[in-house]
Amino acid sequence: MSPTVNQTVPPGWYPDPGGSRSWRVWNGHEWTAVTRPFGEPTSTIDAVGGAVALGRVTRVGVVAFFAGLGLLASTLAHWPGTAEPTPRWFALSASDLAVALLLLATVLYAVAARTLGGTLALAVIPAVNVLYVSALVNTQLHGPVLAQRRLLGEGVLLALVVFQLHAQPWLAVVPAFIAFVQVSNLGELQARRIGSAGAGT
Repeated sequence: MSPTVNQTVPPGWYPDPGGSRSWRVWNGHEWTAVTRPFGEPTSTIDAVGGAVALGRVTRVGVVAFFAGLGLLASTLAHWPGTAEPTPRWFALSASDLAVALLLLATVLYAVAARTLGGTLALAVIPAVNVLYVSALVNTQLHGPVLAQRRLLGEGVLLALVVFQLHAQPWLAVVPAFIAFVQVSNLGELQARRIGSAGAGT
């Protein structure tokens, strides 16, 4: 089925473009095979809507966290008084922006943790919340054993970036790699949740 919805339309449930009296899921790029008759109980529609919302919220959170972390680490590495300083006004502005991005990420990760069935206690601690949500996602995708291994790997890589970025600038690629993996995992979990809701028909 060729999409008739503009590519800028967000993912969600829409009237079936094929003309049948049903809803069909638009995933942001194409129509899926997931449909529901008009008048279907809203719990299933809410489940798919929740999966779509989770994907949006957490992807923005991933970008905000890693952009904020990278900006903060770079700013501190070139703070006025260091070997290669930036102007004081720039350092202050960049650090303020980095903190704002990290705060935004904290809120979004807290929402994601609650949506995934986690608690807010760990979801509001910066950096810990990234690992916590990643563990929740990986546990639902791959089971607890593989989730623990991935959590350990991501934790070691993040610590390496925080403590060694000033000495090893090439480590700047590590947050981009972790962000890519997390966004991929979120996309897979979102697809599974939408597919599970569709299989319930």
